[in-house]
Amino acid sequence: MGLNKIRRLFFLAAWLCCLPLHAQRLEDNWMAGFGDVRGLWERSDTVTVTLIGDVMMHARQLQYDCTAFLEGIRPLLQTSSLAVANMEFTLAGEPYTGYPSFSAPDRYADYVRDCGVDVFLLANNHILDKGNAGLLRTLGVYRAMEGVYYTGVAEDDAEEAATHPLILAAGGIRIAFVNATYGTNHPGGRGWPKVNRLAEADLVPAIDRARRAGADFVIALPHWGEEYALRHNAAQERTARMLAEAGADVVVGAHPHVVQDSCTVVTSRGRRVPVFYSLGNAVSNMSAVNTRLELAVTLRFVNRPWNRPEMLPPRVHFLWCTLPGKRTDNYGTILVRDALGHRDEWLQPSDYDNMVSTWERVKSVTGIREE
Repeated sequence: MGLNKIRRLFFLAAWLCCLPLHAQRLEDNWMAGFGDVRGLWERSDTVTVTLIGDVMMHARQLQYDCTAFLEGIRPLLQTSSLAVANMEFTLAGEPYTGYPSFSAPDRYADYVRDCGVDVFLLANNHILDKGNAGLLRTLGVYRAMEGVYYTGVAEDDAEEAATHPLILAAGGIRIAFVNATYGTNHPGGRGWPKVNRLAEADLVPAIDRARRAGADFVIALPHWGEEYALRHNAAQERTARMLAEAGADVVVGAHPHVVQDSCTVVTSRGRRVPVFYSLGNAVSNMSAVNTRLELAVTLRFVNRPWNRPEMLPPRVHFLWCTLPGKRTDNYGTILVRDALGHRDEWLQPSDYDNMVSTWERVKSVTGIREE
C-alpha cells in the first residue's frame, strides 16, 4: 500500500472519530439559530390609529396663525401609525369664510397634514358649503398633497372604488376606513361628485368590499347625531348596530360638537364592537357649554405571527381647545391630563377652572374615563 493511501486512511479514521463532536456542534449552532428565529416569530407589532374630531376654521380663526392650533397634540398624532381627522370645511378658495359656509385657506390643510394627520374625513354636513365647484376644488387640493389620503367623497366611479372603503396598510395590518354623513347643509347636484351617506344599502356593501379586499379591521366613521347633546340618540344607536352587524370592528362618530357617551355593541355573532358616538371638536372658535372639551381615541391593533391580528381595548385622551387670551394669545388644543395642576400657566386662570369643571361634568354624564 502506498504512503499517500495510508495517509488518506489515517485522516479518514481521525475524522470519523471526531464526527460525533462535529455533529453536536452543528446541532448546537442550528438550535441556537432556531432560537433566534423563534424569538423573531414570537415578536409582536402594535399598530396605533389616533382619531380626532372636527377640525374647523371659523371666521375669527382666520385672523390668527393656524400653525399654533394643534401643536399641543402634535406628538400624539405623529407618534401614531396613522392619524385621522374630520376636516369640516371646504378649500373653495378666496374669499375665505367661516360659519355658516366654510372656505379655509389651502395652507390650513397642509398644516394639519404636517402635524401628523394621514387621513382626512370629508363626509360631513359642511363639505358642500360652496357647492359642487367648491367640493371639486377641495378634492383637487387634497389629491395634489403628498402623504395624505381622504375618504367620504368621490369625484367619479374610479375614485369611489379607491376610497370607499379606503384601505391602508401599517405594520403588516390592513385597515379599512368607511366614512359617511347623515346629510349636507347645501344640496349637491345629481351624480358626481358624490358624498357618502349613512344608508344601509351603501355602507353594508362598502364594509363587505373591505373584507373581500383583505382588510383585517374596518373602522366605521359616521357623521351623525344631535348637536350639543352629551348622550347619543336612538337613530345613532340603530345605525351603530347596523354597522357592527355588517362587520365594522369599531365605530367612531363626529358632528355633535361635544363629546358623547361610548358603549360596546354585541353583535348577533357575539362580536364586541366599541362605539364612540362623538369625539367633539378638535379645534374651533366655539365657546358654548361643553364644546371646548374634546376626545381623541387611539385604537391599537396587534399583529402576532402565526395568529390573526387582534384589537386591544381603545385608549381615550381628553383634549381642551383654548381660545385667544385664555391660555395664550392664540388657539391651541392641549391634552387635559398634561394641563392639570398648571393653573398658573393661564393668562386667565378662570379658564383653567372652566376646563376642569367641564371635564368633570362631561365625564359624569358620558361615563367616559381616561386610563
